[in-house]
Amino acid sequence: MEHGILLSGGADIDFMIHGVFSYELFGQTVWITTTHICILIVLLVLLAFGIAVRRTMKHATEVPGTFQNIAELIVEKLDGMISASMGRNAVKFANYIGTVFIFILISNISGLFGLRPPTADYGVTFPLGVMTFTLIFYNKLKYQKVSGFIKGLCDPWPIWAPINIIGDIAVPISLSLRLFANVLSGTVMMALIYGLLSKIAIIWPAALHVYFDLFSGAIQTYVFCMLTMTYVNDAIEG
Repeated sequence: MEHGILLSGGADIDFMIHGVFSYELFGQTVWITTTHICILIVLLVLLAFGIAVRRTMKHATEVPGTFQNIAELIVEKLDGMISASMGRNAVKFANYIGTVFIFILISNISGLFGLRPPTADYGVTFPLGVMTFTLIFYNKLKYQKVSGFIKGLCDPWPIWAPINIIGDIAVPISLSLRLFANVLSGTVMMALIYGLLSKIAIIWPAALHVYFDLFSGAIQTYVFCMLTMTYVNDAIEG
């Protein structure tokens, strides 16, 4: 725990990724880092919330209680956002987009609870971008067939094919870098504030947490999911 799993205040603040412990696997040293620990915490929180929601909805009442209201509100808002962006295709991807949205949002705001946000690690955001790229590529081949896919690469002229290929490959990189850079910048800023202004960093940094963790975290979650829905929809309708 001395390696910065928690971003506690003070002059020894550390926003870097560190190895917590290691083990040997097939002759290779594998490290469990602070990112792995923070992801595990986020996943356990989501799992506990999911189990609680399932138990609540199994005994749902006509007049919902507070927790049931919260669960229904989350589902309603996510469904509304996805339906507004994807239209008739929303039903197919609601579960995926909703899961990614909740995971990224909780990861982004985990800094409020002293954790190093998992999304401040490019090893987390890049796989999310690759998942989106795979989904786009799969739906292009499924709905546009190989002929339509090749035609799209050669649009408007065949000479543009290399540029279109580069544009497609850039999708997971741009998606992942945008999310990673924005979350990491907030993490670094708060670490510097606590490290350099530790003697006067009392109460007022809460306002910065509201911006960097809540506002910016929510915006970046929305942008990532909105771009994912736009790309997938274009792949289907293209």
